[in-house]
Amino acid sequence: MTELWVERTGVRRYTGRSSRGAEVLIGSETDEGVFTPGELLKIALAGCSGLSSDQPLRRRLGDDYQAVIRVSGAADREQERYPLLEENLEIDLSGLSAAEIERLRVVVNRAIDQVCTVGRTLKSGAEVRFDLTDTAP
Repeated sequence: MTELWVERTGVRRYTGRSSRGAEVLIGSETDEGVFTPGELLKIALAGCSGLSSDQPLRRRLGDDYQAVIRVSGAADREQERYPLLEENLEIDLSGLSAAEIERLRVVVNRAIDQVCTVGRTLKSGAEVRFDLTDTAP
């Protein structure tokens, strides 16, 4: 299983790391070159939807289809949460009929609903646990 962690690199600055060698810079919205935690959540959702829909889209559009998934959602600062996250898949469907597009919409939504772990977790509301470990010798 891949290990994940963040390391503090400065005031309100962290680097997220994986045991597979990936890194992502995390910080405040006012900092250049970093993602906020909320932005990472949104990107995780869009990335999960993209990966989940890749096979049905490839089957109908070919391996080289171009796609962009835009994701947005304003934070409710009183509750410190995102009450609504919206995704939009931008893709060229000009080679399909209206009936084929509607069928593709159903198939893609079904694929995402069935296998997008991030979306399924957000929709069901995951339990989160936090603990503190003393590393002093």
